[in-house]
Amino acid sequence: MAPQTEKANLKGRSPPAIPRPSASIIVVNSENEILLVHRNPKSKSFANAHVFPGGNYDEKQDGGDGMPFTALRELFEESGLLLVHPSSKKTPTDSELDAAREAIHTQTRMFRDFLAQYDLRPNVESLLPFTQWVTPPFVPRRFHTQFYIAFLDEARAAGFSRGDKMDRLPTPDGGQEVIAARFVHPTHALQEFAAKKISLFPPQFYLLTTLADVLRGARNTAEQRERVRALAYGAFGSMVINPLPLRGHDMKAAGYQVLTYEGDETRGGSPGRRHRSKVWFGPAGAAAGVALERNFDVFSDIEAHVFAKPSKL
Repeated sequence: MAPQTEKANLKGRSPPAIPRPSASIIVVNSENEILLVHRNPKSKSFANAHVFPGGNYDEKQDGGDGMPFTALRELFEESGLLLVHPSSKKTPTDSELDAAREAIHTQTRMFRDFLAQYDLRPNVESLLPFTQWVTPPFVPRRFHTQFYIAFLDEARAAGFSRGDKMDRLPTPDGGQEVIAARFVHPTHALQEFAAKKISLFPPQFYLLTTLADVLRGARNTAEQRERVRALAYGAFGSMVINPLPLRGHDMKAAGYQVLTYEGDETRGGSPGRRHRSKVWFGPAGAAAGVALERNFDVFSDIEAHVFAKPSKL
């Protein structure tokens, strides 16, 4: 037996799964609300959680067009919101949008062909990079996700743009992936999570917490958009975060897991630097509670040298 194999067998563990490239988009409307979709409780990934629209890179659908294209396609499939460039002249009807969503979802139609039919240009320019996250090695289904953020008032949009939206969701798989979608202010989403009304995963909690400090109030302003752009094009937007359990922490005794991120004092950061989350896990692996510890300014005090360079997914 080869030494590597023998070592793996002695540990009784299989090698970590290779993360699948994926994209997710945070859509902000004029009222500082963010689009969240509710995953089906029976879904294989992120069951019953509220997440930003997104999904895996699909070579058939997205080949040659890159991850921003993946993010826009998944946004359209999961919520019905279609972000196109302001120069696009035509707008499909609701029935045409519904038919296209079902066809694209079932792989009987290419997203690019739908866009070409109506002379629509996907607004990839509106997507700002907003961190990358890699699922921890101990999770069976792993993803390397490029998060983006976009403002609705800077893109021409077909589909709903505020409040609850229970109808016109993709249904060809019986609601296997998404069962609801709505716009909600990040502060309110965090309050709902604290009250255990919704479930979030650590990346969504981290990004909602960050945006709640920027998108204050019920009216999106030019100053707020500039602050978000400063994050996107600064050290924050290029962070690649690989959560890892804190060594020596007894999860069973404490009742919670501690996930450390790059920049924490245990992950290359300066002494006393905190960049970690306490996570209380609930049923199906979803987080029942999260407490973020981050004692540095994300605008000016990120120690960028401890992070890996963003991957071109």
